Amino acid sequence: MSTTTPQARPTRTTTDGTRGWRVAFIALAGVSLLTGLNAGLLRLGVWAPVASARLSDLHGPVMVLGFMGTLISLERAQALRNPVAYLAPGLLATGAFALIVGLPEALGKLLLFDGTVAFTLVALALWRRAPLPLVAAQALGTAFAALAAGLWLITDLPTVLPLLATFLVLTIAGERAELAQLTMGKRAVPTLLIAATATATAAVATLLTPNWGARALGFCCLLVALWLIRDDVGRRMIRTDGLRLYNAAALLAGNVWLAVAGVVWMVVGQPVHSGHYDAIIHGVFLGFGVSMILAHAPIIFPTVLGRPLPYRAAMWGPLVLLHVGMAVRLGGGLTGTVSLYQLGGVLTVLSVLTFAVTVVYSAVRG
Repeated sequence: MSTTTPQARPTRTTTDGTRGWRVAFIALAGVSLLTGLNAGLLRLGVWAPVASARLSDLHGPVMVLGFMGTLISLERAQALRNPVAYLAPGLLATGAFALIVGLPEALGKLLLFDGTVAFTLVALALWRRAPLPLVAAQALGTAFAALAAGLWLITDLPTVLPLLATFLVLTIAGERAELAQLTMGKRAVPTLLIAATATATAAVATLLTPNWGARALGFCCLLVALWLIRDDVGRRMIRTDGLRLYNAAALLAGNVWLAVAGVVWMVVGQPVHSGHYDAIIHGVFLGFGVSMILAHAPIIFPTVLGRPLPYRAAMWGPLVLLHVGMAVRLGGGLTGTVSLYQLGGVLTVLSVLTFAVTVVYSAVRG
């Protein structure tokens, strides 16, 4: 059984007195998601519901810290079963919301930094409860979120993006190694520790020597992806059906995009060409990160929501749309074909929106 992820038992989660807070934080994460998608459309140069240059600049922070950070920290707070732990998702959700509504930028950034620090403390508390290497690797990932948010107070966003990528890669790799301990075998723990140490070192190197640090970080991302493709359950479950097949497809496809991002990063170093930059950033955060969210949603969300989230065949639609959109987007970006780049970007936005609708529908139907 997972040491940090609680079992999905709706009867317990609906009576622990925190459901109202969890619903509120999920709603704020949803605001971050919608704002981030709107900003993504603006950055693509296509029509968006809200045309605002200020919102366009918030695309990365609200998607990574406001949406992903809130959801991941909420799941960890639920695992810790301590009401104080909900400060982490609360601060992250509130910080992103402050940036979205136009409150002083320094306030929003500071709230996000406080949220990542609280998130790191939650991860350390989980490690103290279960002092295992797998949990330590996940705590290391959250520390990079705090480092990125702290540096964003004094520097520009592109400088801290490798740190945010490290947060996501280490968090997901640690979670996968923890959830698949039985199938990965004894080599899972040492492999994860080596990968986490190397990735963390490379991420720090991007601050000192951006070009060579970026190449090293890309190499580490490639190794993590190949390890997960080889040892995680996706390769074994791809021949099954139903939820297992869906889960396997999402895991494998996400790992492929991490590998693609790693190769591009390793070859070009610090990206200058917009196509290279897009392949790296969206390969990690969208192709890898969002695909992993889609994979884990039917497993993790019931615990966070306090309601069952049954697998439905309709979940395949957003998953397929996401990866088709990624292929079209990266192909257009790398070849300089603007129309393909925009089309692929729009498809990925639609995939996330349709998945959000599917989750809401499934949770309401139960």
